[in-house]
Amino acid sequence: MVDRTRVIIVNRQKEIKIPTGIRMLVRRCCNAVLKLEKFKGSAEVSVTFVDNPYIQSLNKQFRNKDVPTDVLSFPMTKNGAYEVDPETNAQILGDIVISMEKVIDQSEIYGHSMRREIAYLVAHGMLHLLGYDHERGGMEKRHMREREERVLDLLGFSNAVSYITEDEE
Repeated sequence: MVDRTRVIIVNRQKEIKIPTGIRMLVRRCCNAVLKLEKFKGSAEVSVTFVDNPYIQSLNKQFRNKDVPTDVLSFPMTKNGAYEVDPETNAQILGDIVISMEKVIDQSEIYGHSMRREIAYLVAHGMLHLLGYDHERGGMEKRHMREREERVLDLLGFSNAVSYITEDEE
């Protein structure tokens, strides 16, 4: 049986129109990460677009940070293993939540398209679901950034702008 990836996409905000083709981009991005990471088996992931107040409330509730952020990931692992959907036998990787307001702000700050920013945030979120953690710093942070850029390359986005700031070097 061929491994399948189910990507559930939900829009819980009304302020910013989700451009045509974004759903396909999100699916392609999730698949690119899984392929790059040599993920075995079928997978399921949800990606939800929200506004700043919504993501701020999640950030406060789950990370004790009372500020809006661009992306949050909620892995569905127990004892190092993913939960499995009994109907599809797919491993449930978890949920990615993206602030569309932050997408707009950051695409302007970094000087690239909204599509590229969404692809970056989905890749970033997927890597978190697979166990990457840049917050510990060091080589793990650098390795995660390299994986994100590789996914963007696979999707056809230029890596002319790096997400590594001077204080991270």
